[in-house]
Amino acid sequence: MALPNVNPTTTPSWKKLQSHFEAVKDVHMKDLFANDADRADKMTIKWDDFYVDFSKNRITEETLGYLLELADDVKLKEAIQSQFSGEIINKTEGRAVLHAALRAPESATFNVEGQNVMPEVYKAKQKIEGFANEVINGERKGYTGKVFTDVVNIGIGGSDLGPAMVVDSLQYYKNHLTTHFVSNVDGDHVNEVIKKLDPETTLFVVVSKTFTTQETLSNANTIKSWFLKSANETAIAKHFVAVSTNLESVKNFGIDENNIFPMWDWVGGRFSLWSAVGLTISLAVGYNNFASLLDGANKMDNHFKNEDFKNNIPVVLALISIWYNNFFKAESEAVIPYSQYLNQFATYLQQGIMESNGKSIDRNGNPVNYETGTLIWGEPGTNSQHAFFQLIHQGTKLIPADFIGFTKSLHGNQDHQDKLISNFLAQTEALLNGKTEAEVVAEGTKEDIVPFKVFKGNKPTNTIFINKLSPESLGKLIAMYEHKIFVQGIIWNIYSYDQFGVELGKQLASKILQEFNNSAVNEHDSSTHNLLNYYRKMS
Repeated sequence: MALPNVNPTTTPSWKKLQSHFEAVKDVHMKDLFANDADRADKMTIKWDDFYVDFSKNRITEETLGYLLELADDVKLKEAIQSQFSGEIINKTEGRAVLHAALRAPESATFNVEGQNVMPEVYKAKQKIEGFANEVINGERKGYTGKVFTDVVNIGIGGSDLGPAMVVDSLQYYKNHLTTHFVSNVDGDHVNEVIKKLDPETTLFVVVSKTFTTQETLSNANTIKSWFLKSANETAIAKHFVAVSTNLESVKNFGIDENNIFPMWDWVGGRFSLWSAVGLTISLAVGYNNFASLLDGANKMDNHFKNEDFKNNIPVVLALISIWYNNFFKAESEAVIPYSQYLNQFATYLQQGIMESNGKSIDRNGNPVNYETGTLIWGEPGTNSQHAFFQLIHQGTKLIPADFIGFTKSLHGNQDHQDKLISNFLAQTEALLNGKTEAEVVAEGTKEDIVPFKVFKGNKPTNTIFINKLSPESLGKLIAMYEHKIFVQGIIWNIYSYDQFGVELGKQLASKILQEFNNSAVNEHDSSTHNLLNYYRKMS
């Protein structure tokens, strides 16, 4: 059974939404709150340690009703069932999409081509746990008998962004190992990292499904050459491990076969941190915390799979996003975590969302005639308030925003936490209400300055309040956005799990690289031709 192929714009609900949009597009949220004392209660979902308030959106109960009809019209329930049952929903690449299997309990059943994958998932988990514990406890040592002090993750894309974000987000739970990430093929990047390292006490984790990714292999070989200045070839087996499917190439690199961790075709790269790609996470925060991360994601999986759509956090957030993207024509969404620990969260979501749903061909192979995908950006509050909030408050663009906050701080400084959360709450209130001309005048503002201090308000936000930043709550949060991506892809009738758009540039880069190694220059447009010649002359 394939995913349903429904052009959303042909559904009855889409037509209702279009008509409804014309009726409500200029309504101010202040009036919606004034007319319904129970609005906030009606538009809040309380689940586990999550409190999700979506009342500060330019929607009514009628809007939500039509959006929920849309979910039914595109057969979202059936699509969710298809994903969780291991069907080949990544049709263009002929793969199942089962990152949810990686965080399911051992008793669960996830079949791929009739075979339950859970035994091999748990075999890999046991290997990760054993390896991580040996390194952390000092039982596994380097070639000179010293314990490891540093871990370097070498990967790019999903093999870097996920682990890097999680390790950064869980700094509070970090052990004595110092973790580094090398991703960019920029030689200055890798050299800045290795100049801080001692080859005798550093463990390298090379993450590449095919073991052919140019950036990853270039960095791995540069690090290997640096390492061999201090050690011999046999020492590689003690200091390098790999997460890959290409066993032969990994062994040729010098990595011990016992130190190769598996990857599977049914896990997309940008959803792979839950797999052995998360080895670096286990090393940084300990396997128990990694397991808690998985448990949290599994709880969100079950919520998404089983909850009625009207109380389903990922579904509701996705539907609201569709409302802004396709009817208000909002092009971007901001993600503003009020926690410095989540400094890399928006960067991580950029790949997850923009690589997944940046598509212009529908599941029937036809060009779409509606907007898909959203531009994702953001930084932690309160820093972002002093950077780009001016645009959100008084600019000409409509920018829906997710505000993510935690009721408890990890280090327990209540004074700082109160100031942080006062800003968190004040910003969504300010974006809702704005400031009228009368209010500006009442403050004694000079007449000629008044227009500059007026805020229209009516700027939409979701508020996601979580009790505390823990491995489990972070797992829930990441999985929440993963499922939001899925829902939007189903509604837009696109394939969310391929990424052919990243390949063309790679192919051309290989051709240009060959030109650097010989004097001939292939045919290019005049701009690229001139730039090539300029580089060769100046480099």
